[in-house]
Amino acid sequence: MPLKNYKFNVISKDKHSRTGLIETHRGNINTPAFMPVGTQATVKATFIEDIKKTGSQIILGNTYHLMIRPGIDRIESAGGLHEFMNCSLPILTDSGGFQVMSLSKLNKIDREKGAIFKSHIDGKKITLSPEESIRIQKGLDSDIVMVMDECPKKTSDYKLIEKSMELSTYWAARSKKSFGSNPHKAIFGIVQGGLFKDLRLKSLKKLIDIDFDGYAIGGLAVGETQSEMFSILDDLKDHMPKNKPRYLMGVGTPSDILGAVKRGIDMFDCVMPTRSGRTGLAFTWQGRINLKNAQYQKDNSPLDKKTTNFSLNKYSKNYINHLFNSNEILASMILTLHNINFYQELMKAIRKNIEKGNFTEFHDKYFNKL
Repeated sequence: MPLKNYKFNVISKDKHSRTGLIETHRGNINTPAFMPVGTQATVKATFIEDIKKTGSQIILGNTYHLMIRPGIDRIESAGGLHEFMNCSLPILTDSGGFQVMSLSKLNKIDREKGAIFKSHIDGKKITLSPEESIRIQKGLDSDIVMVMDECPKKTSDYKLIEKSMELSTYWAARSKKSFGSNPHKAIFGIVQGGLFKDLRLKSLKKLIDIDFDGYAIGGLAVGETQSEMFSILDDLKDHMPKNKPRYLMGVGTPSDILGAVKRGIDMFDCVMPTRSGRTGLAFTWQGRINLKNAQYQKDNSPLDKKTTNFSLNKYSKNYINHLFNSNEILASMILTLHNINFYQELMKAIRKNIEKGNFTEFHDKYFNKL
């Protein structure tokens, strides 16, 4: 049976907000979509079968971390990342560009060679060029591949951000050339330019000229305020290609997502639901709650009565508080799954309200609540 080609179509619109469908040979993705983060070939503290039961339709993996450990050869020998981690869902892989920033003390940048890392595991020298990043992502058999970019730290230094943006554009062109042509896979460009409108628009124009299957907005969620992030999205929303997915990388909180959807974003990823779940913070339709607090020691109500997940309300706040205070692993497992489930229920509600033309009212109801 021939493989299904990658395809994206916008289905409905409500002002700038929109729903769409990404088609891949491993399954369809309804947008706006949230991707749970599986950095090291696992969404921490969960089984992939449970991730699927939350309604998740795509997950994210990370090129740098998988390159370091367990290594591309081991994953290729297993038949690719999907087989290695027993995941039938589509997988998007980040290129390693974020680690250029997050591990900046362990790397240096060379325009031609790429990012030269000192491994955070064993100190081994590793060079990640645009071509090598794409080669690794092909070896992982990623469904959506990201170009190699430089994700700069937040700064008001215009010249520094301009230089970084130009480097990312150069690497994007090299990434696209290395990717070649594959109708069953997609490669996304990454818009950079910090908090400067003219640099963002210049970056976007150059990426459109290269022609990608989707366009991500990188270099945000790096310390700027929410209003600064929304300002950049406002600057870009009328210029992004209408027939390609728009992906806001590394974002974010429920209110971040609501505000970004309002400005035309289709795809999101963030470690927040899983990381928060491991530290006792639950996202609910009534707002965030810290299950470690003593006030929940006699609260026998479920985490969130509004949740539709078949299993999560079996556990009371009282019980989960006990698990956290006893350092039991089950606490992280329950709350991580709950938070991912909440994010997917949020995305489903967002799509439903866009389709009905009610997204503005839905946004206003929950923006300051969640």
